[in-house]
Amino acid sequence: MAETLGMLCDKLTIVKLKEYHTEDATRLASLQKQAIQLQEEINEYVTDAINGTIPIERLTFAANKVFKKEGNEVAEVSGRIGEVFYQLADVNCRLWHEQEKVYEFETVPVAEKDKVVKQLAVLNLERNKCIDAINQQFTIFITEKNNR
Repeated sequence: MAETLGMLCDKLTIVKLKEYHTEDATRLASLQKQAIQLQEEINEYVTDAINGTIPIERLTFAANKVFKKEGNEVAEVSGRIGEVFYQLADVNCRLWHEQEKVYEFETVPVAEKDKVVKQLAVLNLERNKCIDAINQQFTIFITEKNNR
């Protein structure tokens, strides 16, 4: 499967989080290279989509998560690409901090363990919803551009 704009945006926010949370010079240099590469991939992807090199039907790749909706309510994702990208960055920050708890899960009080696991699941669902929404908004943009 090829990348989509939403997937590339997701990867870029995660690289930025890794940069923020490390002080290791070697790792920072590697992450900076990854960030540049992802930015270039995003630019190429957008250009290719605008030029029609990527067929419209390949601009989306829905997560199609299968989960019980009751009890797993996910925050609403709305807006155009910029707003949804902002929501994706926010959810990835929250997901990062929740995941940090899992790395030392033995220190999480027993009464809170279920809450941590549940929050990870819900945040991952929201993350996928953001990725899908970026792809959908980009598809709408390209379709409207082609119909002008």
